[in-house]
Amino acid sequence: SLSPHCRRVVPLPSHPFSPIPPSLSPRSNLGQGPVHPSPDPPPPSGFSKNKMGLSFTKLFSRLFAKKEMRILMVGLDAAGKTTILYKLKLGEIVTTIPTIGFNVETVEYKNISFTVWDVGGQDKIRPLWRHYFQNTQGLIFVVDSNDRDRVVEARDELHRMLNEDELRDAVLLVFANKQDLPNAMNAAEITDKLGLHSLRQRHWYIQSTCATSGEGLYEGLDWLSNNIANKA
Repeated sequence: SLSPHCRRVVPLPSHPFSPIPPSLSPRSNLGQGPVHPSPDPPPPSGFSKNKMGLSFTKLFSRLFAKKEMRILMVGLDAAGKTTILYKLKLGEIVTTIPTIGFNVETVEYKNISFTVWDVGGQDKIRPLWRHYFQNTQGLIFVVDSNDRDRVVEARDELHRMLNEDELRDAVLLVFANKQDLPNAMNAAEITDKLGLHSLRQRHWYIQSTCATSGEGLYEGLDWLSNNIANKA
């Protein structure tokens, strides 16, 4: 709009009954004077602005709301489970002792809230693992890649769990941990030792990791979250 000092003045005709020029009328019909603007067309049947607002609210909620996922992390004792959990949770290395029972933490990553149950792996408490199976969407099995003496034991425990009915729909992520050690088995070797290729009805993935540096951990979470979301 023009400033008050530059306002354009249009002279009106001197005759008192002269019509207002069409260019000055709010809306004209072939120069015959102002007409009232037509009302907006009626909305479609069954439609309302409230419904439209609710639809957009639901859409944005689905796109931006945090997704919650329940993850169970198990493995033999000293595989590095608790170190992994707190590296993900705190971003730092914590001093750990053998877990008797469990640790549970919520890990926020991207738009996902992982509830991670880290259950102790000593042989006497492994029978308790089954109490944590219910509603588990993703299973993280942590392997000490440097422990060649117990990899067969790890395989047996893994397959025993996967045969449980409550885990039939859970996706499997294997963390081949301690890759920083010189004698560590690589991911391909651990895949063979654990018999992962025999799991034909299961979504699984193996990720090389180093819990102390954090290498590979978030790549594993990316795979886990994508595959759980695809099954939902």
